Amino acid sequence: RAMAGPPALKPLVAVGQVTSTPDKELNFAACAGLVREAARRGACLVFLPEGFDYIGSDTAQTLSLAEGLDGDLMGRYAELARDCGVWLSLGGFHERGRDWPTTQRIYNCHVLLDPAGRLAAAYRKTHLCDVELEGRVSMKESGFTNPGTEIVAPVSTPAGKLGLSICYDLRFPEISLALRRAGAEILTYPSAFTFPTGSAHWEVLLRARAIESQCYVVAAAQTGKNHERRTSYGHALVVDPWGAVVAQCHEGPGLCYAEIDLDYLHRVRREIPVHGHRRPDLYGTV
Repeated sequence: RAMAGPPALKPLVAVGQVTSTPDKELNFAACAGLVREAARRGACLVFLPEGFDYIGSDTAQTLSLAEGLDGDLMGRYAELARDCGVWLSLGGFHERGRDWPTTQRIYNCHVLLDPAGRLAAAYRKTHLCDVELEGRVSMKESGFTNPGTEIVAPVSTPAGKLGLSICYDLRFPEISLALRRAGAEILTYPSAFTFPTGSAHWEVLLRARAIESQCYVVAAAQTGKNHERRTSYGHALVVDPWGAVVAQCHEGPGLCYAEIDLDYLHRVRREIPVHGHRRPDLYGTV
C-alpha cells in the first residue's frame, strides 16, 4: 500500500506594520524591505496598510503627492512583486483617477498585484472617514477624497479568495457580509487607525467581522508617529474564522505571519452554518 506523503503545507501570509511619513522614498524603501523579508520566509501574499505610499501632513501635501495607478510608484511595486514572486495587497494608495483634472480629489485605492506585477483588482474606499472626537481626533476624508462606487468581487489567490476593504469600512458589517456572500474566504482591512479609536475598537471589530462572516481577517496597520500631528495605533493582526487572534505585530514597524487553513474555515462553516440560517424574508439580502 502506498505510503502517505507529508502533510501539505498551508499557505503563509505576511502582514506589514509600517510608519509612513510624507517621504515617499523612505516609505518605499521600508515597505520593499518588508516584502523581500516576507518572500524569503516563504509568504505567498504580503499585506501593506492604508497609506503605505505616504501619509501627508496636511490636505495640500496629500493631494500634491498623489499619483495615478500608471505612475512611477505603482510601477516600482509591480517590479517588486515580480522580483519576489509574491502577491501584494497594497492597502490604501492615494490615487489620482481619471477625473482628477475636473474634481481635484483623489481616491483611497486598495490595489492587489499578482506575482507577475499585473493589476488583479482595485477597490476604491466606499466609506470615507469623517470623524470628530472633541479634543482628540478630527478627520474629514470626504474633504479631498471621492468615495468609491462599488464593492469588488473576491479574487482567487494561493491563500484563498480575497475580499478587499479599507480601514473605516471595518465599521460596516454590510460590506463584509456582501463579500462573504460573493465567496470571500479572507477579508482585508488595511488601516491607519488613530490611537483613541484603535485602543477602543480595533481588535473587537476585527474579531466581530471574522466571527460573523466566518472568514480569516487580515489587517495591516500604520503604527507610531507619522508626522508631528498624527500618531497611528498599530497592532496589525490576523484573526481566524472562529474569532481567535492567530498573529499580531508588536510595537514598531515589522511583520507578523499566519498560515491560512481553509479546511478549518470550511469546518467552522459546517458546524455553525450561519450563512444558511439568515432570514432575508425579515431583513433583506445584502
